Order: sequence, then C-alpha cells, then structure tokens
Amino acid sequence: MPGFTVKNLKEVEASTSAPPGLEARVARDQLDSEHLGVSYFHYEPGVRTPFGHSHGEQEEAYVVVAGSGRAKLDEEIVELRRWDVLRIATGVMRAVQGGPEGLELIAIGSDQNEDEEVRADEGFWAD
Repeated sequence: MPGFTVKNLKEVEASTSAPPGLEARVARDQLDSEHLGVSYFHYEPGVRTPFGHSHGEQEEAYVVVAGSGRAKLDEEIVELRRWDVLRIATGVMRAVQGGPEGLELIAIGSDQNEDEEVRADEGFWAD
C-alpha cells in the first residue's frame, strides 16, 4: 500500500441515515488512515443537525468551505462564515445549522476507538 491516499469527498457514498436537507459523506475508511477522519457535510438553508453530540476522547475541527450557518456549542451559539475553522474540544456538545444560503463544511477528527464515549442528545437544540 502506498504512503498516501487521494479520495474525492463528493465521490464518497452519502450516508443514508442523514435527515432530509443534510448531505453527509464520511471518509474515514476510504482514506486508509490509522488515525484520521475527514467528512463532508452540506446543510440546506435552515436545516439543523437533528441531535447534539459530544466525544469523550476526540477533538474535532470544522472548516466552512461555502455558505454560512451557526453552531451550538454547549450553551453558546456561534456564527460561522466561509473559511472559518471551528475547533471543538473533547466533551463539548455540538450541533450545526445551515444559514440563509446553506452551509458546506469539512469535519476533521481522529479515529474513534470502540471504547470512546459518544453522547447524543435528541433535544439539544430545540427552539
């Protein structure tokens, strides 16, 4: 196996479990990486992640590549715009919402081992 992998995120199979208005393409296995995960997300205008989640061991970074939106991080809501990088520390509950023109972002994280605690909260960002 070579020491590199080239994979187009738009050619990674879309997640069938994503809700309407949210396109998710998770490229963890396709990168042949021991420790790195990269994913593509496209939120239609106003579409929000249907639940919040946090990681027990993993830190993540989200890079906004198009559009704008908001992220709820624990109890704080931050505005996101193109080329912003949002770092999210271990344990922070998060959810994302597309802005008026939608939101496209790249999520970057480490490998998730089987022992990692991932918490989900269905009512995290309810109006």
